[in-house]
Amino acid sequence: MALSNSQIQNIDDDDDDFQDACDMEGAAPSYSMDLDSALLEAKLAVNLFFNNKFTEAEALMKPWAKSSMYHSVGHSVFAYLEAMLTFEQQHISAASDALKQCLGVCNRYRKKNTLTETIGKTFKRINYDQYTDVEAHAELCTAEAMLLKAMLTFIEDETLTSLIKGGMKIRNCFAMYKECNNILVQRNWKSESSKVHFESGVRMGLGTFNLMISLLPGRVIKLLEFIGFSGNKQAGMQDLVAGSQSQGIRQVLCVMTLLGYNLIVCYVLSHKEGDLKHCDELLSKQLKLYPDGVWFLFFKGRLEFMKGNLNEALMWYKKSWKSQNVWPQFHHLCFWELLWVNCLRLDWRESLLFATYLVENSKWSRTIYTYQKASIMCMLKRSDLTSTELRTLDGLMREVPKYKQRIAGKSLPMEKFACKKTERFFAQQSFLYVPALELMYVWNLFKILGKHFHLADGVYRIVEENLSELDERQQKRIPGPLTAYDVDNRALLLLLKGACLRQMDSPLQALKCLEAVVGMYKDLKEDFYLVPYAIVEIALIYVDQGNKERAILELEDAKKNYSGYSLESRLHFRIHTALIELKGKSYENIPAGND
Repeated sequence: MALSNSQIQNIDDDDDDFQDACDMEGAAPSYSMDLDSALLEAKLAVNLFFNNKFTEAEALMKPWAKSSMYHSVGHSVFAYLEAMLTFEQQHISAASDALKQCLGVCNRYRKKNTLTETIGKTFKRINYDQYTDVEAHAELCTAEAMLLKAMLTFIEDETLTSLIKGGMKIRNCFAMYKECNNILVQRNWKSESSKVHFESGVRMGLGTFNLMISLLPGRVIKLLEFIGFSGNKQAGMQDLVAGSQSQGIRQVLCVMTLLGYNLIVCYVLSHKEGDLKHCDELLSKQLKLYPDGVWFLFFKGRLEFMKGNLNEALMWYKKSWKSQNVWPQFHHLCFWELLWVNCLRLDWRESLLFATYLVENSKWSRTIYTYQKASIMCMLKRSDLTSTELRTLDGLMREVPKYKQRIAGKSLPMEKFACKKTERFFAQQSFLYVPALELMYVWNLFKILGKHFHLADGVYRIVEENLSELDERQQKRIPGPLTAYDVDNRALLLLLKGACLRQMDSPLQALKCLEAVVGMYKDLKEDFYLVPYAIVEIALIYVDQGNKERAILELEDAKKNYSGYSLESRLHFRIHTALIELKGKSYENIPAGND
């Protein structure tokens, strides 16, 4: 069922900005641009943007942002990206104002229904041929602006109320995308060009929603279905691939979504590989169109990183970093990646340079950045650190909890994890066992080790060295603060060793290490997360061996019998995707959601 102008207006009665935007509906624009011209200019702005000509693209959009919906959406996207990259209040406010204006502009062009027509929609089929091209595109642009406004809500005010408001806006946005799909399919389009541009937007919106919702754990999906969401991975991928092959204005955004999913989301939220071959094909085409484009240079670096080609990854990330200076905050994405590429190369000093820059310049998560820098310093032998660096290390660990954020009244899991580790650092007299390797593991970077034996072997040797040191200290019965955490420290090292051995294709040795971790559960003092993570590693060994039944048993064990541990949600995402793969679609049980 379509959302009327009044329903859109009343999505959030407490949101004054949104209300004001819709109140602008009655104000007719002093000048206007026809739809075809607006689409041509928007297409030109997209090309300028992806060729790093951000200022020129914005200059093209801004003059018409108060009267043309496509110019208004374009202007809002620029403001939104700047807000997300900087996290500075002035840019967040500017983005909010731009989106408020955009929603008002879009609302002026949406189809106006009489009370009789609105009531009639409930009882009879809607005749979408009554929509003009402009009115159809206004629905799509409204859905896009609503989605950005909802996402901005989460960082404007980090309270539970804002979280609920944002969720409701996203739900209504999803409903509008489904309505746009009805318009696409059921309307008799007279302009093929208008339809192509409209279809690319529908494909991008529904494809992204279906894909991302399908990744969520089952219990979350059931809740989302109750409030009107649904997700289907296959349908989402089909929509995005179709959109990426079209000539529509949002074609490049479909490409970006596919690259983001295959090169980032798959590696963070699951044990599976992304479709690297498809990404290679997409990037080959896009880099011909945008040879210096910061986004595609970045994704090319990510592709090489996921292939385990670390030197090539360094080269492409550095190209992306140096390709533009208009948005220096984008450099932070490159520095994050360069930090981890150098960690996998075991070049701690080089990694430390990028970690330092992030601590000093980025505002995304000072807690995580600070702990990461401290963790990398811990990988260097204390004898290799100067007295100043030792003081810096202690200072960093003390600062980690100071920057901890709360969203909707809750701490971010990774920040909470970092704070716990700093407590352990001081409890063990300024010492942690291989903290950077532990972070590499929880960020799911160990799967890259399997690409080349020497990468896994380098990490394996460090773990073995630390295990030998722990064995030697225990044999000598040397008393001290470390003794209280011997079981936790050994369990961590054995988990990392087992994970390395799995990547080195030594399953029997890996199982021996991982089963030892599981057996330590009752003796652990703090690091209870190690056991369910070890069980999932065991399950993945059985997956590799083709023993599906045993793998499912292990995954169900980790899912049902362990709770309340650090980074639990992160592991549940991976368990969910593994179970879908092993049990098939019957486990997923998610309808396509096409009304």
